[in-house]
Amino acid sequence: MTLIPTISQPAVSIPSVSADVRATRLLDAGSAWGDRIAANPASARLTYRVRAAGEGSVATAVTAGKHAFVVDEPAALAGDDVAASPVEYALGALISCQVVVYRLYAQALGIRVDEITVDAEGDLDARRLFGLDETVRAGFTDVRLAITITGPESEERYQELREAVDAHCPVLDLFQNPTPVSVTVAKG
Repeated sequence: MTLIPTISQPAVSIPSVSADVRATRLLDAGSAWGDRIAANPASARLTYRVRAAGEGSVATAVTAGKHAFVVDEPAALAGDDVAASPVEYALGALISCQVVVYRLYAQALGIRVDEITVDAEGDLDARRLFGLDETVRAGFTDVRLAITITGPESEERYQELREAVDAHCPVLDLFQNPTPVSVTVAKG
């Protein structure tokens, strides 16, 4: 059995931040990025790098910058079920990006959001995964997001916010549009 270091680490502690502190941080970040991009438009182009290595039955140890996490599969898919699956992480990436962009655009549009929660469901047909039907899609065939916002604004204002988020959320864009992917394989 391979021990994956991130499994034994304690849960991440997320600091509590007041609405005022969050607003200041969002404004400061937006202003700093605006100034940086105005001075050098090329600085808007970011490259993210993530590295992974297979562990255990079908688990993957992933390193992203200074962060590490584990991805696995449930037993029914040959995994040890020590972590969320790749498709669960994909949904998690989508809804966490939604939370960030909702907060960002709420601040930009002057829309108060007291709390936000997002639930996601994704439908996947496993026949393609197992080579049983090459005519079905390998990925999600449908994804549903349920966003709940508490605050004093009208329904119309929260719909205005949703439209802004839908137009600007990077991970939603990944789900909604094809992205070119190049793959190389090399013998080690």
